[in-house]
Amino acid sequence: MTPKQTIKPLITDCKVVAQSRLFRIEQVDLTFSNGTKVEYERLRGSNRGGVLVVALLDKDTLLMVREYGVGVERHELMFPKGRIENDEPIEEAANRELQEEVGYAARKLTLIKSMTLAPGYMGHLTHVVLAEDLYPASLEGDEPEPLEVVQWRLDEIDNLAMQEDVSEARTIAAAYIVKALLDKR
Repeated sequence: MTPKQTIKPLITDCKVVAQSRLFRIEQVDLTFSNGTKVEYERLRGSNRGGVLVVALLDKDTLLMVREYGVGVERHELMFPKGRIENDEPIEEAANRELQEEVGYAARKLTLIKSMTLAPGYMGHLTHVVLAEDLYPASLEGDEPEPLEVVQWRLDEIDNLAMQEDVSEARTIAAAYIVKALLDKR
């Protein structure tokens, strides 16, 4: 089904109302095609976005990491991820993060999908990359503590989604997307 074409609202003003080291909050004034004027706030991060890497150790095994998430104040099981540096291509960023977080590199990297978390107030894109044909290779990362690398069976995706320490929507969505893709092969 193709979405109905709509007219984008006109941005009449945009200004930064707060800023930190990683994010800025912008006030965006919009005028919709019917004349309605609305003031929104949006969270802006890097224009390049980030990568989330679904790494296949073999045809049945995914590689994940357990990492502390300050937002939820606990360790979470998730796929390796990180920001894209400067003009770094998406696939290179994915391979770098893979080496930094799990100690492997991939000979085959495929961009699967680019997705947002909350398009109503956040423009950040996460690029989901499937990493295959892995080989040992590591780079020093920027994590403050060593990450626990966890192997997860692909046929246990439903159980992964129900794990108490798996609450990141990007990880859950990426797992199901990749599983569906691989089931078609």
